[in-house]
Amino acid sequence: MRPCGGDPAPRTRIAVLSVIAAALTAGISCAPIAGPRDPSDPWERMNRGIFRFNEGLDRWVVEPAAKGMDFVLPDPVERAIGKFFDNSSIPIHFANALLQFKPVSAVEDLARFAINSSIGIAGFFDPASHLGLEAHREDFGQTLGVWGVPPGPYLVLPVFGPSNPRDTVGLVADSFSTVYPWFVPIYVPYAIWTGRMLNWRSLNLDEIAAEREAALDYYVAVRNAYMSYRENQVRDQEEDEADEDELYYLD
Repeated sequence: MRPCGGDPAPRTRIAVLSVIAAALTAGISCAPIAGPRDPSDPWERMNRGIFRFNEGLDRWVVEPAAKGMDFVLPDPVERAIGKFFDNSSIPIHFANALLQFKPVSAVEDLARFAINSSIGIAGFFDPASHLGLEAHREDFGQTLGVWGVPPGPYLVLPVFGPSNPRDTVGLVADSFSTVYPWFVPIYVPYAIWTGRMLNWRSLNLDEIAAEREAALDYYVAVRNAYMSYRENQVRDQEEDEADEDELYYLD
């Protein structure tokens, strides 16, 4: 069945794949940088170039638009929009919880989606949390990690930001598992993704500004934070056995 109206939305996935392929190709052909470097970041020269591009895009386009949204919309409205987008992602979290053999998380996700989509008015409100149903954020990159797939080298994607080869595959898989883009015009998924990103950015204006100000090297700060965060997400099923320092700290 073809999508209704306009160009088929699966072209959004082709665009994502093209961006990722270009980044990986550039990384493979990139010469090593001089001087000491992190062994987990052999593509640092390329990554820093893409990082500078993303930072420029954020400073000159995304941040001003987010500030405009923050000025127009009250914080409670922005938080409600964020909850709506979080609720729309629950089916992906549910599927990956099953793939990671976490039945309790999967049941909680399903219950959260049912309650917040109905009583919570499409997810703009979160009554499920008040009922004690915990939110989970499982994606296919985490699923591959739980299955034993190593993350590979650190990788910065244009627009999408910090990643690695395993999480890049997960990003594409989760994109394909989202149902609605296959049945709407191509501009709808772009508009939804842009709205979600701007809303998140408007909610985190002060935090990101503080992190930029505090970091001696913002690229390194983002890289280390991302790697530690993703390791923690993949290993959460072992957190009772792991030492806290090992779980949250990377050399």
